[in-house]
Amino acid sequence: MPSSSVILVSKCTVFPEHKSTVKSLKLSVSDLPMLSCQYIQKGVLLTRPPLSLPIDSLISLLKQSLSTALTYFPPLAGRFETDADGHVHIICNDAGVEFIHARAKHFLVRDTLSPVDVHACFKQFFAYDGLLSYAGHFKPLAAVQVTELADGIFIGCTVNHSVTDGTSFWHFFNTFADITKGAKKITKLPNFNRDTVFNSPVVLRVPEGGPKLTFSGDEPLRERIFRFNREAIRKLKCRANNQTQKSTNGQVLDVTEIFGKMSNDNWNINNGENGLDKGKITSVLEKYLKNNVSKPLDSETGVPNSATEISSFQSLSAQLWRSVTRARKLPPSKSTTFRMAVNCRHRLEPKLDSHYFGNAIQSIPTVASVGELMSRDLRWCAELLHKNVVAHDDATVKRGVNDWENNPRCFPLGNFDGAMITMGSSPRFPMYDNDFGWGRPLAIRSGKANKFDGKISAFPGRDGTGTVDLEVCLAPETMAGLESDTEFMQYVSGMA
Repeated sequence: MPSSSVILVSKCTVFPEHKSTVKSLKLSVSDLPMLSCQYIQKGVLLTRPPLSLPIDSLISLLKQSLSTALTYFPPLAGRFETDADGHVHIICNDAGVEFIHARAKHFLVRDTLSPVDVHACFKQFFAYDGLLSYAGHFKPLAAVQVTELADGIFIGCTVNHSVTDGTSFWHFFNTFADITKGAKKITKLPNFNRDTVFNSPVVLRVPEGGPKLTFSGDEPLRERIFRFNREAIRKLKCRANNQTQKSTNGQVLDVTEIFGKMSNDNWNINNGENGLDKGKITSVLEKYLKNNVSKPLDSETGVPNSATEISSFQSLSAQLWRSVTRARKLPPSKSTTFRMAVNCRHRLEPKLDSHYFGNAIQSIPTVASVGELMSRDLRWCAELLHKNVVAHDDATVKRGVNDWENNPRCFPLGNFDGAMITMGSSPRFPMYDNDFGWGRPLAIRSGKANKFDGKISAFPGRDGTGTVDLEVCLAPETMAGLESDTEFMQYVSGMA
C-alpha cells in the first residue's frame, strides 16, 4: 500500500524580477474583513510536460516565470504592516513569495479524479494550511507549490485573501501561466488605483495577536464536485422562469420539452442524413429559441424585460438551496440563509477597472423560512435570489460600505445556525485558461481553506460549453441526503 505522504524536494523564496514601483497599498473596506479568513487555495491538475521539458528544467522555468509575474503584481511579494493609527498596508518591499517543489509519484492522475468524493490528496498540494490572512504581517502573501504525480503535475497557488478576491487571484494565476507559456507582453495589467468607494479612513480594531477563525475547521465534512452540463442548466433556467413560454407569434412553447425531444430524437442524423447533421440541428434550434422565445414579461408594464429573467446560475443556486435544506431535515419554522459573493467592479458608477487588483466583493444574504422554501416552487426561490442580485447596484454597494464603516468587523464566514449556505468563486472565472505550455488543465481543485458545512464553490466546466461544476462541502449525513434527492440529482450530469 503506497504511502499517502507528499515528499518535500525543495523550498525557496522567489523575488520579483524587477523592483516594485508601487510603494504601498492601504487595505480597503473590502480587504479588511478578510483578515479572519484563511488564504485562498486553488490549483490546476495538468498532464506531465513533454519529455523535452524534464522536471528540473520545468521547476527552473516556473521559478523564472513566477519572478516575472511578480514584477506585474508587486503587492503579492510584499508584507502587511499596521501603522500607528491602526491602518493596515501592503508594503511592496519585494520580500518575495514561497516556492515549493514536492513529489507524490505514487498518485496517478486517474486515481486522484476517480473517487466520488474529492480525493484527500489535494489538501496536501498547497502551502499555508490553516493560515489566516492576518498572518501576512509576518508570512509571505503568496506561495506556489508544484507537486509531481506519477503521470501529471499539480500547481497549487495560495494567496492571502485580504490581498485578492477571486477575480484578482485568477488574473495573477493566468498571467503566471501565460508567461510560462512564452508570452512576451502582458496586455491585461492589474490596476492598483485606491481612489475608490472602498478606500476608508475607518480602522478595523483586532484583538491582540490578530482575529480568530470564525468557524471550527474540524467538523467532519464530505466534499464532492457535481457537474451540470449546458442542457441541464438550460432546463433549470426554463423551469425557474416558468418553462412554458410564448414565442413572439403567440405560440406556446415548452422549451424543456423541445430540448428533450431534440436529445431523444430517433431520426437517423448520422452522416448528414436528412440534409442536416446533429450540430446544425442544435444550432438551428438554439437560434430559433433565441429569436422567438420571449423574455419573461415585466409584472408592471407587461412587456419583455431581461432584468426580470432569472439567470442560469441563479436557477442552479436556487435548486441547490432547496435540496440542501431538504437534506438537512430542518423544522419548517427555521430560517435558512443563502449567501452569495458578488463582484462589485461593474456595479459601481463609475465602474471600477475590470482588472482592479484587490477585493471588490460583497456578500448578498437571502433569507427564507424552511417551510416557505419547501412549499413553494423553484421559481419562487430563484426569484428571491434574483431580486437581491439585481438590486445590488451602486447605491447598495455604497450602503454596504457605510454599514461596515459604522460597525467595522471581520467577515463572519461559517454556518452558525446549521441552516446556512455560502456560495463562493464563479463559473465565469477563467480557470481553464491556465495553460502553462503543454495543454489546458485536466481539472481544478482547491485545498482545505475556508471550508465548512454549507460552503459551495462554483467552477466553470472544462469543456467550455456552459457546463458548471459545483464543489459542495456538507456534513456527511446532509451529503447523503443530497445524493438521494431526485429533484437535484436529475440535473447532475457527472463528476468533475
